[in-house]
Amino acid sequence: MKKGRKIDKEKLEDYAYVLDFLPYGHPDDKRPLHKREPLAQVVGEKFFTLLEVSVKKDKNPLVGDRVYIGKDLMQRDVVNKIKRRLRYEELTATAKSELPYVLEQIVKQQEDRFVEFFNKAESITTKLHQLELLPGVGKKTMWAIIEERKKEPFKSFEDIAKRIKIDPVKCIVQRIIYELQNPNTKYKLFTL
Repeated sequence: MKKGRKIDKEKLEDYAYVLDFLPYGHPDDKRPLHKREPLAQVVGEKFFTLLEVSVKKDKNPLVGDRVYIGKDLMQRDVVNKIKRRLRYEELTATAKSELPYVLEQIVKQQEDRFVEFFNKAESITTKLHQLELLPGVGKKTMWAIIEERKKEPFKSFEDIAKRIKIDPVKCIVQRIIYELQNPNTKYKLFTL
């Protein structure tokens, strides 16, 4: 008998964004069209969990739509049920190509959360800092960020871009994609 993984209620997603909508299910599904269920591939907004969900018959979500996937089944107006967790390589070509744009949308909507990361990121080891895990941030940029935040905490993405000369949104999105593509990476900043 398989042992079930204990699910941490704190780490469940309540909302997700549509990456791809498959009105006739998977193309490789051998069942007749009328027996297939509409599916969507989505990314969670809190932990960036990649999921496959079944979609209610009368719904046609668009890429980038925010949908409720939480525990309250009465509140689910688009999603019928969560089918399974996906690995990055299981995403459709459309979902992979839309992922950076959808992640950028999520990151911008949660600006305070990610600005706080820049203000509070700390050392992981004596030789490695959390900031250095961001693509494009080496030792020199890391020290610039630390020195600037000592003077005054960052207030916005625009503030970070102006004072450090990096695109913080792009750095975060690239790191999230890296973590999704490499689920066994030793250090995770934004995904589970």
